Amino acid sequence: MAELKRYRYLFEQMVRRELRQKYQGSALGVAWYIVNPLVLTGAYYFMFGVVFTQTKHADYPLFLMVGLVVWIFFSQALMSAAPSLLDQGALIRKAPFPRETIPAAVVTVQMVTFLVVLGLVAVVTLVFRGSFSVWLVLLPVVLAALYVFVLGLSLAVAVLHAHFRDVAPILSAALLPWFFVSPIFFAPGDITDKATAKFVMEWVNPVAPFIEAIRRVVYDGHAPSVAGLAYVVLIAAAALAIGRTLFGRLQSELAVIV
Repeated sequence: MAELKRYRYLFEQMVRRELRQKYQGSALGVAWYIVNPLVLTGAYYFMFGVVFTQTKHADYPLFLMVGLVVWIFFSQALMSAAPSLLDQGALIRKAPFPRETIPAAVVTVQMVTFLVVLGLVAVVTLVFRGSFSVWLVLLPVVLAALYVFVLGLSLAVAVLHAHFRDVAPILSAALLPWFFVSPIFFAPGDITDKATAKFVMEWVNPVAPFIEAIRRVVYDGHAPSVAGLAYVVLIAAAALAIGRTLFGRLQSELAVIV
């Protein structure tokens, strides 16, 4: 942490550059990250709210959008972090600095975009659902845990992809089925026939408790369950510990392999 603090200026510049590159030459800029979940919400609402009628959740488009924006942050952060070390190979070979700052900058940029989009979605949801409550104070805790969780996974994915170039394609393939078994179109409580399936989707899937906790606060206006809140904090700490350890063991060869 002391080393990262020492290179704070470099980290800030990396974040600024990532932001500029994302919006360079774009007329709409950050608006694209609002259009994307809107388009996806419309498409999935048509399929799951019209063709396959969804009756268990009121204001289903809002229910769907809250889950989608969390998933979009999660998936895009991982996919952007995977090639980040290779993209910055020239910098890695030239200067000594904490290599963790590269995937961390990518995740931070994705987090900034996510917070903007989630803020807009939350305002609309709170107004239409009347779900404004004192439990919103817990939202920053869940969001901080989500950032730490994604950062830990991103460190692991980035350093593994630098060593084994198949990691990003495998991750891309894995995210598609992972998307459909995550509680985006449904809540785990909707699964009543098979307790095992419900348990797997709610607890074995590590991103599910984050979606559920954020939706619980924003969409329902209630506090996340104690078990859910404890889970997101613990899984975030575990992901960061694993990612940091793996990165530390494999980063010594980065200047050679990138």
